[in-house]
Amino acid sequence: MKLVQIAGYLGSGKTTLIIALSKGLSEGGDKVAILVNDVGEISVDGKVMREYGLTVKDIGGGCICCQVAGSMLKTLEMLARAAVPPDLIMVEPTGMAVPNSIKETVLSLSAKKMALDIGPTVVLFDTTRAVKLLTYDTLKRLLAVQLKDADIIALSKVDRVSQDDIERSVEAVCNINLKAEIITLSTRTGEGLTRLIDAVRGAGVQA
Repeated sequence: MKLVQIAGYLGSGKTTLIIALSKGLSEGGDKVAILVNDVGEISVDGKVMREYGLTVKDIGGGCICCQVAGSMLKTLEMLARAAVPPDLIMVEPTGMAVPNSIKETVLSLSAKKMALDIGPTVVLFDTTRAVKLLTYDTLKRLLAVQLKDADIIALSKVDRVSQDDIERSVEAVCNINLKAEIITLSTRTGEGLTRLIDAVRGAGVQA
């Protein structure tokens, strides 16, 4: 099994992207499971994804990098023991989560008996709110931490902004993370989805 994070600040389009990726991966023959970490009592995101016929496991009640790490381990073990384990597990952390902390949690929780690879960390950056996200100090600090942890930065909602806005967003994220692959993305038009699916299918790192 390979684990891939789809992270990003609140409202950046994580759920919509996970649905699109899961459908694309499933059509290509991959068996996909989704872990949704919602800090609220009811996981609306999980409900939405189940309506699309996707396998969804909710890990609520806290952040998966601390309060509910044990629940995440139990869920991963359950998936690993399934008659047909998923090829790929996509994790949607809460919008306030730090991706690298989650990766470290998975590495520390992964028992030797569990064949689990760590795939790329995808962090979404909402191009329609670029100025706001990079102006307010608290948001800017959180975004910087999230983007620094990214292997892939997906500039979301590019169909709703100008080319100049996209170029400014590219410059902004490159100032934070020069190593990440940058993909311009629109789940509405399909731009960037095939490229992102191919990247997610790429080789992982054994945990």
